[in-house]
Amino acid sequence: MAKSDTEVAIIGGGAAGIAAGRRLAQAAIDCLIIEARPRLGGRAHTVASSGHALDLGCGWLHSAERNPWTTVAQAQARTIDQSPPPWQKPALPIGFPPGEQAAFRQAQLEFFERLEALAQSTPDVPAAAAFDPGCRWNNMIDAIGAYICGAEFDRVSALDFDNYADTEVNWRVAEGYGATIAAYGDGVPAVLDCPVLQIDRSGRRLKIETAKGVITADRVIVTLPSAILADKEFLFTPALPDKTEAAKGLPLGLADKLFLSLADAQEFDADSRLFGRTDRTATATYHLRPLGRPLIEVYFGGRFAWDMEAGGDAAFADYAIAELAGLLGNDFRRRIKPVQMHCWGADPFARGAYSYATPGHADCRLTLAEPVEGRIFFAGEACSEHDFSTAHGGYLTGVAAADQAIAARQR
Repeated sequence: MAKSDTEVAIIGGGAAGIAAGRRLAQAAIDCLIIEARPRLGGRAHTVASSGHALDLGCGWLHSAERNPWTTVAQAQARTIDQSPPPWQKPALPIGFPPGEQAAFRQAQLEFFERLEALAQSTPDVPAAAAFDPGCRWNNMIDAIGAYICGAEFDRVSALDFDNYADTEVNWRVAEGYGATIAAYGDGVPAVLDCPVLQIDRSGRRLKIETAKGVITADRVIVTLPSAILADKEFLFTPALPDKTEAAKGLPLGLADKLFLSLADAQEFDADSRLFGRTDRTATATYHLRPLGRPLIEVYFGGRFAWDMEAGGDAAFADYAIAELAGLLGNDFRRRIKPVQMHCWGADPFARGAYSYATPGHADCRLTLAEPVEGRIFFAGEACSEHDFSTAHGGYLTGVAAADQAIAARQR
């Protein structure tokens, strides 16, 4: 390995790790990103296919006007599309007439109002407690929750859900959000294909055992997904059981995306939306012609996505094609074919998409983010109290952890 000693080691080269590395590099502090994958970006991943940049991971600049990645993308001279996202417009009326859409929107609004009130209750309760018993739209509201949280509302803390801060401004980077994040790591020292096996904190300096040998450091910033931290009880020696327990309270939900090519795409308006089913939670949602491209972006979330991953990419494609044929006619099958997807639950370095807090564990985010011994710092979307589940939550916590490391160094 080219570098076996550094002042600050950064475990994980996703949004948080890259942001931390840039902050340290700007402060002229010797640092090293240690990334298990052969690429930077983590759960932000852009691939090129059929002449388009496809985001298989995070794809939206949420709260875009205050999202630091917006500034990064602008500095990289990337194209930022500010057109309204499909979920802020009426869906196509196929299988979902306008009158029913209006009734659903009203039921969803009332659900979120009850959920906000429940978030102030003690003790914390599952977000599903806000459902109106017998409401015909409960399953569909739960399906939307599975895309938002990666999990259905019976698993999600009402308090944590209400803590999320959203300005409802959502933009896209035409050249890819993942590509933007990965490029921000250019110039920051990094070693790839290098899983971390253990962090020994028993000595004066930290010893980081990796698949490529030992790296020593004065300080370390850990940006691994909460699902990894929860499972790797022996990541630290001596162990840090408080961190393990906090991570267990912040499991990763699952939201997978499948891209289909679409022939004769001009039949549909750009960035239109189609629901597979409106009567059940286990269904897909379809964004037709994202960014005006001849594609369909298919979303699967929650338990449904976990179950589908057992069948691999082919299971997702078969399901989506069959559901679309049921809505648009059997001849529609000839117009679509699978292009790209990534199963984030099966990804050994992710094990899910983004975090949610289980009922009673919203405070685990602050517990996970708390530094240890003035030399072990934590970052990542799961460490963000208000911007969790987003790449900008990763960025902000990464910079905060880097600043903590800088302050500890000065002391």
